[in-house]
Amino acid sequence: MTDTVISAENISKQYRLGVLDFTSLKDEWKMWWAKRSAGRRHLVNAGLSDEQIAEKYLWALRNVTFDVKQGDVLGIIGKNGAGKSTLLKILSRISLPTTGTVKGKGRVASLLEVGTGFHNELTGRENIFLNGQILGMKKKEVAEKFDEIVDFSGIEKFLDTPIKRYSSGMYVRLAFAVAAHLDPEILIVDEVLAVGDAEFQRKCIGKMKDSSAKEGKTILFVSHNMQAVRNLCHRAILLERGKIVDEGKPDNVIANYFNKETNQCLVTEFDHAESAPGNEYIRIKKVQLTPRYPDDIDIMDIRTPLLVSFEFWYNGQEEINLMCGVHLFTISGECIFDVCSKKNDFKNGLIKGECLIPGNFLNDGSYYISLIFVKDSSKMIFYHEECLSFHLEDYREDIAWYGKWVGHVRPKFDVQLHQNKTEF
Repeated sequence: MTDTVISAENISKQYRLGVLDFTSLKDEWKMWWAKRSAGRRHLVNAGLSDEQIAEKYLWALRNVTFDVKQGDVLGIIGKNGAGKSTLLKILSRISLPTTGTVKGKGRVASLLEVGTGFHNELTGRENIFLNGQILGMKKKEVAEKFDEIVDFSGIEKFLDTPIKRYSSGMYVRLAFAVAAHLDPEILIVDEVLAVGDAEFQRKCIGKMKDSSAKEGKTILFVSHNMQAVRNLCHRAILLERGKIVDEGKPDNVIANYFNKETNQCLVTEFDHAESAPGNEYIRIKKVQLTPRYPDDIDIMDIRTPLLVSFEFWYNGQEEINLMCGVHLFTISGECIFDVCSKKNDFKNGLIKGECLIPGNFLNDGSYYISLIFVKDSSKMIFYHEECLSFHLEDYREDIAWYGKWVGHVRPKFDVQLHQNKTEF
């Protein structure tokens, strides 16, 4: 179609593990001949068994096919090693695919790692013009954008300093400002934005939104920040071991990803203090999440009250003034609440605690719980991280809703509507 700006068809990328060089001219000849072979014949088929192939070669991508239309913002998600960065390098023409084809239309700017396209010995000012030339722009065109780039990056004081003296944050600020403002039709951004501070990340997300909505630019965005993917992207694909396993609306793809990654863990228990998690002060005996189901349901959904109960051994030699906190996180690491017990003095022995999370408080999604133990209100003595994990299903009572409720909490507050009688 005429509005398709990127078309990837059966993209595969293979790497040879270990030694980069071939041991003989004969091996190089085999490699060259394999590349020349017709049909679906793979790079590694030149006289190697399946076992040798598995030992010597890695497929970073396998038969990846998708299209991106003009003005689309495509999010690419997946675990580390799934092939995300490899795919972006191929789309940026930094790396060639082993098999398959990529067709693109338009000027491409890539931000794949800190300092991409920069020359360390040149100043920030010189690198702005250098990047413009790399993108095929004239000096006059870059000059027209220069003040806007400098203002966005916030590094005006260091503009005439060689960038080899820049911090990683300064690198990213300038690199993104250049990539976003020098009029590329396609902007490709990897997780590199994670280096910047929160304010700058919000600024970048806002700029990319404007570039897509107002200027019709196409953006490919890789991130582990699922909130950023939700806020920015129109569509998402999920990569797993080099293959696309899901694609569609970001909310649906992210939910499926978390559901696959989250193992429901409602109880952990240890019989002996010596083998239990902890340290010289605290040893965990049991942590449990108990759903308090109503009589007519046995599904953990947003209505279900959840009782967090825990038992631990205190092994100190003296009485301790102790507090215990319960931390609830979304699966993407955002803290929902941090609550704690009152201060109490405890002696050696088994201590029990509990915390009730009421129903109609959390939104649907995946969550995990951590416990923190604090001495004298100020000194952390143990942190039991991700000890429980669970998933809540959605529930909607007598109402059709246009989509997913936003946010991570969904308290059941009443909202009243009134209308005054008005005489016309």
